[in-house]
Amino acid sequence: AWVHGDPRKVVYPTDSYGQFCGQKDTPNENKTLLFYFNILKCASPAVLINLQCPTTQLCVSKCPDRFATYIDVQASYRYRADHWNYFKQFCKPGFNNPRKSVAQVLRDEDCPSMIIPSRPFLKRCFPDFSTKNGVLTVANQTTFKDGRGKTRNVTDLREAANGINIVLDARSVGMKIFEDYASSWYWILIGLFIAMVVSLLFLVLLRFTAGVLFWIFIFGVIGIIGYGTWHCYWEYSHLKGTPGSDLTVYDIGFQTDFRVYLQLRQTWLAFMIILCVVEVIIILMLIFLRNRIRIAIALLKEGSRAIGYIMSTLFYPIVTFLLIAICISYWAVTAVFLATSGEPVYKVMANQTLCTYANLSCDPETFNKTNVTKLCPGAQCTFAFYGGESLYHKYIFIFQLANAFVFLWLVNFAIALGQCTLAGAFASYYWAFRKPADIPLWPLFSSFGRAIRYHTGSLAFGALILAIVQLIRVILEYLDHKLKGTQNSFTRFLLCCLKCCFWCLEKFIKFINRNAYIMIAIYGKNFCTSAKEAFYLLMRNVVRVAVLDKVTDFLLFLGKILVAGGVGVLAFFFFTQRIPVFAKEAPTLNYYWVPLLTVIIGSYLVAHGFFSVYAMCVDTLFLCFCEDLERNDGSTAKPYFMSASLHRILGKKELSPKKA
Repeated sequence: AWVHGDPRKVVYPTDSYGQFCGQKDTPNENKTLLFYFNILKCASPAVLINLQCPTTQLCVSKCPDRFATYIDVQASYRYRADHWNYFKQFCKPGFNNPRKSVAQVLRDEDCPSMIIPSRPFLKRCFPDFSTKNGVLTVANQTTFKDGRGKTRNVTDLREAANGINIVLDARSVGMKIFEDYASSWYWILIGLFIAMVVSLLFLVLLRFTAGVLFWIFIFGVIGIIGYGTWHCYWEYSHLKGTPGSDLTVYDIGFQTDFRVYLQLRQTWLAFMIILCVVEVIIILMLIFLRNRIRIAIALLKEGSRAIGYIMSTLFYPIVTFLLIAICISYWAVTAVFLATSGEPVYKVMANQTLCTYANLSCDPETFNKTNVTKLCPGAQCTFAFYGGESLYHKYIFIFQLANAFVFLWLVNFAIALGQCTLAGAFASYYWAFRKPADIPLWPLFSSFGRAIRYHTGSLAFGALILAIVQLIRVILEYLDHKLKGTQNSFTRFLLCCLKCCFWCLEKFIKFINRNAYIMIAIYGKNFCTSAKEAFYLLMRNVVRVAVLDKVTDFLLFLGKILVAGGVGVLAFFFFTQRIPVFAKEAPTLNYYWVPLLTVIIGSYLVAHGFFSVYAMCVDTLFLCFCEDLERNDGSTAKPYFMSASLHRILGKKELSPKKA
């Protein structure tokens, strides 16, 4: 990829001569846009973007801003030289012969037959479409001259660039979203900072008030969902009798302005039903799991105490994030180089429909010496796309798969390194007989050093197994996408089954790997031995696994929801200017849901970063606890290392007297 790739093929458009538009130190340095001589020959925007439109493509410094035809310009060039000087900048470089007959100019495509007002999009000149009173126009005109003696409707341009209006509407929405981010980015950062403070404060308070705080958490989530249900009902009843509010989503279709949907009673009714169902499910789960929740709280208190002694672990996810960012950057750059490693492919472009050489490959250096120009007058050898027929180019897709595999392997290794490092730090806390006196100095850095020095191979092997399964899932998704239109029911059923099986396998391997890394951090054995011992240890304590591990995960998930929901509600009132104190500070937005969704998703990710450390702490302490029960019996010779409170909650009566 690094030898053959050229990212300029992505950055710069390519004209019919294979030259990049806008590249420095070239004749096209100041010509950054690609202009199409006859856009009517183009079938769709996808063809334009892929540079396979069967018309001459030229690099220009700016797009046309007026209607004009070559016939009119040629007829008036003697007394309107300014018109010719403007028009010729869209002709082939060096062409300055307005006396040449129109038929020959159009045959040789020295100049376009017409130019129309355009604007740049994706560094290409597209017709400047707009609507006036519901009628499609270009520069406020509904018709134009095609330069060949006909007057045509601008809808022909619309058909030639099928779907371009949708693309431009999406671009308009994108610009508005960008404007919203530009005016609210610092408030978004403040919201994320609040989420970080709330998450950190929650983890610190768990050490002292785990039980009370978690019940507050649970009822807080129920209260937030209840408020959301009431608000939806209020909006639903408030819109009663409002003109147009009884329309359905199907009636109005897809709208880029999502505020339109909020004016429908059906939208708020759907939100209310969804929130009610979620509320009932959470309440039923809490009723049936109430006893197990009390057991999980004891382990959470111990985890909070461990994090209190090793506070640096809360910030380790930043290291994992940076490592994954490096992996993503390397994969993306390599993928771009692979995708742009094709060679320029030139094909014959002929105006005559009966030309037998049309669309055949050609060499621009020797094209004028062949018989093609004689048999097909006006034919040209123009750039079509990037590709190649060599062995290397045939296997670029395989190379992309290999690059994706390396990406998955590296990302899983970075995650494994983080899990093993955190497990080693928390294991050093658990196996300290006198806490915190026997906890080693700098436990996180010491664990990171051990993982790098002694366990790199084990972590890489575990990441390799997971990466292979994930790559198979990627291939299955690709095959499913390619075969989506097939009518073979058996093939679709088989793919669905395979996708389901490998999804389950991936989840199982992640679970085994996570516990294997904990055993590696404790004993330092290889991956296979650690995975086997962790699996058998968990199977011998399968009830405790279900009670403690999964209930803890559920409670931490509720914590993430409460942090994201609480900050989201605060952001909603702020960005909709419903907080009187900050009404003047709130920015004016096109779509208030843009910063709102960003704050909610960002808050959830921030809470997930902190709580993932906590979850790893709980899993490590639980595995250490199970190992402690099997290795020791509470006697003076083999005392337990667990704290007295954890020992009492989990039901062991004999405990040698020691300071926990």
